[in-house]
Amino acid sequence: MVRGSVGVIFGETGTLEFKMLVSDSTAVHRGAYIKAWHETDGWVLAQVINITRSSESFTIEEAKAGQRKDKSDDRIVAEVIVIGTRDSEGMLRSPVIPFSPGDMLYVADEGLIRSVLGLLGKDMNIGLLEGTGIKVQLSVNSLVQKHCSILAKTGSGKSYTAAVILEELIDRDIPLLIIDPHSEYASFKAQAPDDSETFKKYGVKPKSYADRVTVYTPANKSINPDADETFRLNGMNLTVKDLTSIFPENFSTTHTGILYEAIQGLRAEMETYTIDDIIFAVSNDKSKAKWTVISMLENIRDTDILSPNPTPIEALVRKGKVSIIDFKGTPPDMQSMIVSQLCSNLFEARKLDRVPPGMLVIEEAHNYAPEKGFSKTVSTDILRTIASEGRKFGLGMMVISQRPARIDKNVLSQCGTQIIMKVTNPNDLKAISKGLEGVNSYVEDELMRLPPGVAMLVSNDIERPILVDIRIRKSKHGGESVNVLKAAQMQTPPPPPPVAEVTASEVDTQVLRETAPSQLPVAQATEIEKSEANTPPPKRKPSRPPKNDGGKLFTRIFGGAK
Repeated sequence: MVRGSVGVIFGETGTLEFKMLVSDSTAVHRGAYIKAWHETDGWVLAQVINITRSSESFTIEEAKAGQRKDKSDDRIVAEVIVIGTRDSEGMLRSPVIPFSPGDMLYVADEGLIRSVLGLLGKDMNIGLLEGTGIKVQLSVNSLVQKHCSILAKTGSGKSYTAAVILEELIDRDIPLLIIDPHSEYASFKAQAPDDSETFKKYGVKPKSYADRVTVYTPANKSINPDADETFRLNGMNLTVKDLTSIFPENFSTTHTGILYEAIQGLRAEMETYTIDDIIFAVSNDKSKAKWTVISMLENIRDTDILSPNPTPIEALVRKGKVSIIDFKGTPPDMQSMIVSQLCSNLFEARKLDRVPPGMLVIEEAHNYAPEKGFSKTVSTDILRTIASEGRKFGLGMMVISQRPARIDKNVLSQCGTQIIMKVTNPNDLKAISKGLEGVNSYVEDELMRLPPGVAMLVSNDIERPILVDIRIRKSKHGGESVNVLKAAQMQTPPPPPPVAEVTASEVDTQVLRETAPSQLPVAQATEIEKSEANTPPPKRKPSRPPKNDGGKLFTRIFGGAK
């Protein structure tokens, strides 16, 4: 073979695929990008999708003996798919004439790879093209305006990958509002441990975003002490829709009617009213069903999520700032209601230009925008609206989920950028292949074998799905799983004994009693045990002093003393 070539085309060829005889076992690998010279199109980019190795001289007898003397006649054959080349107008074209058997193949250079695949973004560094040292950089405008989804099975690194992308957006002062059910994103405040070699590989440096991040809790700080601020919704002049959206399945037509009458009466009597006023008005209803309504209203009131001083949306969405709604300690029904109200307020504020353009991040999106047939939540409609109309107003959305099959397809199909990590569930694979462009059976096979930290990137700006080695985080990772074995092996110190006042004469006896019998002389330990056995238990003291009637009862029954 020609010096510098990695193989040669042989056998039957086509315009979209061909086979190559590999020159050396280490010359190329599965997924490698190669180039071939075409007689009409010039240099054409192609990719190795499979490699096989065989030998005709290796006999069964040699295999039984476990010995192999000569490997020089091995045939290494690779299956190659053609990606194409750019024409004079910048359009991607595939050859219309088959490749010629005998043509040499070479390792593709960075310029050709970037040009043909469309890796022309210069904004966001999310990692390296798998198997190369080429940085994968995305466009901020395309990512935010056309939405983004990150899909993977549990433990594959979806939250880590999401944090990498969000770091790039923070560095460019893009406002972020993050719905965080598992307290994972507060770790933006801490700098990642220094690993100079790895940071050098990806061209980044460790960094803390503590001055930009604010963590809000809908619960209270006693439940979530790591939160910076409490998050509250408007509790004044609530409507029937506001209240029934919290527990939609618990309100029947009768309950809704009782609530409607109570609120209409309050509106006629006062300008402003609270949930306590609503509870009082419902209590005056003559129907027995009012007690169910009162119970639900009291449950809502006791969560403290409603306040006359709600958290303004302008405080949550600010240039260069990150607001995290940490749902630690918040019931699931309340979470869906909060997401619904919050996203509705955000969308309206963005349409009126009260907040700057930014991105809404929904972690565990299948809980807030589930596919029909799985569950029903009040937040689904507003998330569908943002997915379909948000880009008109500069409001992007990132949906993150471990169950792609359970996310509303109307939401998922609007995402122009999909980052998919290892997925093995057949239903999830089917949902991905149906809902995302550019995904075929080859891509499905790749998704099942992806190692941790490697993601498949599907984007409207990139011609075909590519594999990306996601870069290291600048901030500390906050989504690690709990080490159960390590926690079990840790010894929990016993609580300190209660302090009791003892006299000097009791000290020696108390010390002896607190000492383990195995640490005392046998005779002394036996004496203590006998002493404890002969000591009667203390008498139970009455809970109230005995009534002293002066003997009047005895006198009435038996008469006075003679």
